[in-house]
Formats: sequence, C-alpha cells, structure tokens
Amino acid sequence: MSTYEERYAIKSVLKRHVRNTEIDEFLQSELADAGYGGVDILRTPIGTRITVYVTRPGLVIGRRGEGIRELTEKLEKKFNLPNPQISVMEVEVPELNPRIMCNRIVQAVTRGTPFRRVAVWALNTIMSAGALGAEIIISGKLRSERAHFEKYRAGIVPKSGETADKVVEEATADVLLKMGLYGVKVKIARKEALEPEVKILDVKAEEIIKESEEHGQPQSK
Repeated sequence: MSTYEERYAIKSVLKRHVRNTEIDEFLQSELADAGYGGVDILRTPIGTRITVYVTRPGLVIGRRGEGIRELTEKLEKKFNLPNPQISVMEVEVPELNPRIMCNRIVQAVTRGTPFRRVAVWALNTIMSAGALGAEIIISGKLRSERAHFEKYRAGIVPKSGETADKVVEEATADVLLKMGLYGVKVKIARKEALEPEVKILDVKAEEIIKESEEHGQPQSK
C-alpha cells in the first residue's frame, strides 16, 4: 500500500468516526424523552443499519410507525445516509446503562434537585441493579464561584488494564444552570462482564471413570 493510499484510508476511518459521533449526538437530543441509551451503526452494501437503544421504544416508533419514518427522513437528509434502516431495541436494565443514568442525573438537577441527593440516589440505584461498582463525578460551580468537583463511589471500579476495558462503561453529559455549566460523568462496572475465577466443566461421570482407567488409576468404591 502506497503512502497516499494509507493516508486516504486513515482519513476515511476518521471521517466515519466523526460522522458516527454526530449521529449519536443528534439522536441524543432527538430521543432524550425516550430514554436514549446509545446506538450501533453498521454500513452494509445495501444501506446503513442503525440500531437505537432506548427505555421507551413506543415513543420512538410512534403510532403506526410514524416516529420511525420521521426519524429516518431526518437522518437521511441531515447526514446524507444511503438507505438508512432503523431498528429500536429496549434497554433491559437501564440502571446499568451509564448514558441513561447520566441523563437522569441531568434531568433531576435541571428540575432543581440538589446534586448531592441526585448523586447518592443514582449511586444506590446502580448498585441495587446488580453492578460490581459505580463512580459518579459532578463538576462545575457547585457551591461557589470557583469550579471544583465531587466524586461518589461504591463497590469496585477497575481503573486500568484489561479488566477495566472489559467491565467498565462510562458516559458524560453536561447541563447549563444559573451557576454555570455542570459536567456529569458516570462509570459503571458490570458484574456479568467479569470472567469467573473458577469454571465448572460439565463432564459426565462415565468419561471421568474412563479417563482414570486409561491412566491406570484405581477407582474408589
């Protein structure tokens, strides 16, 4: 591959990532009331397949599919997507989705609920849903004119390494209030993503006996 081809390939990848980020931000604003939890974008030879994850699929689909048709038209015009096909999936456990919990914190703070109360409530909700651990950071002009941050943490949240890459998901959001801009970051460590230390193999007793006989080991009676 020549240098020109390498540069073209890199630019194509970067452009695709930027476009995916723009689509994600657009869906975040359009589907906030439906409990937007993320999107998967897959480009195929026949078009673009978009899978949207929300907590309230009915609001996205709309009556007789009107919501889906309108959303498809908006995406096609705004981002010039070839033949977009949208499918809607319901988030099974929204309390373990960091994007959804970020949005819930932002909505509660916007309504005037104290940020400490919201953070503690969100932390307890995440842990009650079965998370391995959770961390919530709220930053901005929280109590004075000087910006700072407060961190709330429970359970185990790996910070680095392969384990952190596998089990930890995070999301950020911001909200503009009278005191200024608040930032919210939520990290959730999912217990089911952690590989068990001990694996129990389902082996029949006959196979164990046969293997031991082949190695000449006496069987206990």
